[in-house]
Amino acid sequence: MPSNKSFADWQQQAAGLHIEGRAFIGGHYVPAHSGKTFDCISPIDARVLTQVAECDEADINAAVAVARQAFESGVWSGANPRKRKKVMGRFAELIRHHADELALLETLDAGKPIGDTTSVDIPGTAYCIEWYGEAVDKWGGEVVPADNHLVGMVTHEPIGVVACVVPWNFPLLMASWKIGPALAAGNSVVLKPSEKSPLTAIRIAALAKQAGIPDGVFNVVPGFGVAGKLLALHMDVDCLAFTGSTGVGKQIMQYAGQSNLKRVWLELGGKSPNIVMPDCPDFNRAAAAAAGAIFYNMGEMCTAGSRLLLHRDIKDMFLDKLLEKARRYQPGHPLDPATNMGAIVDRIQLDRVLGYIESGRQDGARLLAGGQQVRQETGGYYIEPTVFDVSGTDARIAREEIFGPVLSVVSFDTLDEAIAIANQSDYGLAAAIWSADLTTAHDAARRLRAGTVWVNCYDEGGDMNFPFGGYRQSGNGRDKSLHALEKYTELKSTLVRLR
Repeated sequence: MPSNKSFADWQQQAAGLHIEGRAFIGGHYVPAHSGKTFDCISPIDARVLTQVAECDEADINAAVAVARQAFESGVWSGANPRKRKKVMGRFAELIRHHADELALLETLDAGKPIGDTTSVDIPGTAYCIEWYGEAVDKWGGEVVPADNHLVGMVTHEPIGVVACVVPWNFPLLMASWKIGPALAAGNSVVLKPSEKSPLTAIRIAALAKQAGIPDGVFNVVPGFGVAGKLLALHMDVDCLAFTGSTGVGKQIMQYAGQSNLKRVWLELGGKSPNIVMPDCPDFNRAAAAAAGAIFYNMGEMCTAGSRLLLHRDIKDMFLDKLLEKARRYQPGHPLDPATNMGAIVDRIQLDRVLGYIESGRQDGARLLAGGQQVRQETGGYYIEPTVFDVSGTDARIAREEIFGPVLSVVSFDTLDEAIAIANQSDYGLAAAIWSADLTTAHDAARRLRAGTVWVNCYDEGGDMNFPFGGYRQSGNGRDKSLHALEKYTELKSTLVRLR
């Protein structure tokens, strides 16, 4: 349930908040071995929140070593699934108990609206942890057909030490999609949060210990890209799960090949198409969904509907509705519960988004709304919801992932043309089609090359039962659902001779 606290309540709580910035290794908060720290800066007002441990090789080696020791001891990997289920349940309840604190940390650290962190990010994290805890003692193996003198079994075993490298846009929720199944399956985990938003990952480490996860089983190593690289190159890491940019994902696969051929799972970028046909069943709802698809979370979403494909017959009418919906997303103070659009995560990302907006102008796209940095007097990083009408598909803003509140509108005349434009991308994470005709919708869903396709909606289905991931350069493997457990286990065949 969303919190009922006021703007003043959140400001007061923020003023008295204790923020932990140390690494968590072997069941204890510790400084980086080198003593190095970096400033954790809030995008709300560019204020330094705390200093965070800058982990490097010594810290990564220490975390992997204790994770390996814990795994080999069997204290967690060998525990009955019912025991892991009970501990995971307590972990989820502790996250719920500390929901306001975690939501506040997430908002201060990443600039996300407090209304979103209290209603989506933190509840979703607890739900994910609980879901995998509930699932793990119900996820069995197989007895397979064999000759009469044999009994054949197929079983799942934890893979070992799992490194999780997670992004800054949904810091805790994306972490839970990885640590949930990895821990539930019996692995030891080393979590590397983004240096842009590490605070909630650091905080939940203590909650994991309080819940009963043994020392060494769950470790958190904040730091810059070098920490992630060291995990990818480490010879004693068995699996690495990464969410982030396609460019970094490619590097991680190379590091895995250079080291021990560790299993690598990647959830990468997107440039998701949102197709609206002339027989769309509800234009108002479609326009509201199209605005939310790109302006929710400041457009900092891999599934953002950043390409709106409009049939030429309804384009002008739909754009009028869309621009009216876009005006409802105006950046405000993220601690104000009335705010539905917060701050861009940092100065680097702000400049990147502004650079793409300028690129759109230079490529001849027609600016329909926004395009400006706002609230500069706060010292924070805010951009208006921005809409471009793009002629063709060659403009950078229509091809490349921006990760900001910038929408490209592209026209089409036929469904075949729309599908061709939609699939003309390096990515394939998500897509949507709006049509009242079941045949049209089903045909489009089948032909769209994306891991998730929404029909007459966008970004719905937050249930953990649905696998999430992409085609092409949007990555491999799937987060969420029972399928995610497969990523963190080895499949073993055992044959027993009876006579």
